[in-house]
Amino acid sequence: VQLVESGGGLVRPGESLTLSCAASGFAFSNSHMYWARQAPGKGLERVAVISRLGKYTEYTDSVKGRITISQDIPKRTVYLEMESLKPEDTATYYCAASYRPPIATMEPYEYNYWGQGTQVTVS
Repeated sequence: VQLVESGGGLVRPGESLTLSCAASGFAFSNSHMYWARQAPGKGLERVAVISRLGKYTEYTDSVKGRITISQDIPKRTVYLEMESLKPEDTATYYCAASYRPPIATMEPYEYNYWGQGTQVTVS
């Protein structure tokens, strides 16, 4: 099983960035997919969810209107398009997957798989 994030980097405030997460080794089309982030000195924050087969999406309030999660099922890839980036978006961004439906609060162990993360710095 692998979730491999890419696309992170250093950007200026107000710029855009798109992250990708390539999945392999598990039933991607049966999974709910997530992006979460962890800023320096802070806890893990789930920022976006896309349900199985993309039936619905959800976002945390701090990113609504600026971030879009999407997926390409044949490519087994999840994307996170980020616009109007702010310094407070600086974090390591992780891709995750679960077979169970998402609920409002999930502990890290409640996800089935995690990627290694990609760093986004807005400065």
